[in-house]
Amino acid sequence: MKLHELSPAPGSKKTRTRVGRGIGSGLGKTAGRGMKGQKSRSGGGVRTGFEGGQMPIYRRLPKRGFKNVFAKEYAEINISTLNRFDDGVTVDPVALVEEGIIKNVRDGIRILGNGELTKKLTVRANGFTKAAESKITAAGGKVEVI
Repeated sequence: MKLHELSPAPGSKKTRTRVGRGIGSGLGKTAGRGMKGQKSRSGGGVRTGFEGGQMPIYRRLPKRGFKNVFAKEYAEINISTLNRFDDGVTVDPVALVEEGIIKNVRDGIRILGNGELTKKLTVRANGFTKAAESKITAAGGKVEVI
């Protein structure tokens, strides 16, 4: 195979529809916009969520609660999942991603105390529950807060 023999897969390249280019094209004159009205004018149209003057749904529905935009969202891991690692290994966010335990570190890692730990590990994370901390130290491991 040579460079000049390469071609894109059939159907992968589609030509752009050029509107307003004569009646023979099928999309001439009004260019598929219809006759009159707000949507036929250039720059016309309504904003997202506009319902023709009716009270929009985002104003009709009651608002409840409070969303703290500064809240930290931690990736939480149960202590039982750390048994995948070998004895004496340092478990940190990078190791957890490489192992496929988590996909996204988010604002940090928090270790929860659900399950049992049978390996002696050094665990580096942003936060630990008291149960998780005691189980890691009981197994002979170390806890390091990042």
